[in-house]
Amino acid sequence: MSNKGKVSLFIGAWILTAMASSAASAAEAKVRVGHYPNLTHAQALVGRASGWFESRVQSPIEWKVFNAGPIEMEALLANAIDLGYVGPNPALNAYLRSGGTALKIVAGAASGGAALVTRKEANLKSPSDFRGKRVASPELGNTQDVALRHWLKTQGLQPGKDVQVIPIKNPDILTLFQRKELDAAWVPEPWVTRLIQEGGGTLFLDERDLWPDGRFSTAVLVVRAEFLKQHPDLVRQFIAAHQELTDWIHEHPEESRNQLNETLSRLSGKPLPPELVQEALGRMEITYDPLIPALLTVAGWAQELNYLPRSAQVSNLSVFDLSLLNEVLLEHKRPTIHLPSDQEENR
Repeated sequence: MSNKGKVSLFIGAWILTAMASSAASAAEAKVRVGHYPNLTHAQALVGRASGWFESRVQSPIEWKVFNAGPIEMEALLANAIDLGYVGPNPALNAYLRSGGTALKIVAGAASGGAALVTRKEANLKSPSDFRGKRVASPELGNTQDVALRHWLKTQGLQPGKDVQVIPIKNPDILTLFQRKELDAAWVPEPWVTRLIQEGGGTLFLDERDLWPDGRFSTAVLVVRAEFLKQHPDLVRQFIAAHQELTDWIHEHPEESRNQLNETLSRLSGKPLPPELVQEALGRMEITYDPLIPALLTVAGWAQELNYLPRSAQVSNLSVFDLSLLNEVLLEHKRPTIHLPSDQEENR
């Protein structure tokens, strides 16, 4: 064999070895995904029950459960998770704390599904009645906590001074509601409906009523920036599965409700009444659109509350990377999602 032929064989063998090594590396990469046991993270709950992501992502999926966003984002900053379903405020907070290096928002997950529920015996009929009351949120700085504190301020009430705002885990909020140790709570689903049906609560304010079109971001899908850089193909596969599952949930409402409840049952020890799940889902929308304008509005609220640095440019769109989602949408002949600056340029 000529030297030229030997060189060709060597190069060919080297390419095959490199390709095999790359494929093996992708297969060995475990995708660690965080979420809450809330209906606003429906894609994670349905995906866990059905094995949806495992069948579409060429890598094992390890699911990790958190009570709310701030602690989940601590896990992301510590490289303990790679992707996460999370509220927009904790995601933005983590992004800004890291100097814009920690994560990217790559898709939306849910709109709506959050509300202010009052205990009937507390006799809260108007915003002024909240003065001197004890009101809970799921965690300091989470998306519902920001919405609650912002709403109180718009009603002329100072959180911590006029109204005692207490960050408590969702299951404990329900327990304290039942013990009559709380007067109200701003929570996500299914806790809104559980407080009403199991805690004797009354729906005081559906957060959708605060928005002109009733749509606002309750949950988004984020990815750790370093993981995106190292495994873009895996992230694209996950986003594609997320988008397809979102459509499947809309097309199969009864089956998806059953799978949601199956995962909630495994996580909490008992299933929820099917009618409770159905009512809760009626207050929200499962979506892959991050609803960027509304999300940036809430970021402004968080900044006013000093949850985000005063010097931070909360309108900075570099936290979003919708390129992979838009590739998937184009493949499915769906409208792509543009950043506000793109929309201005396209006019």
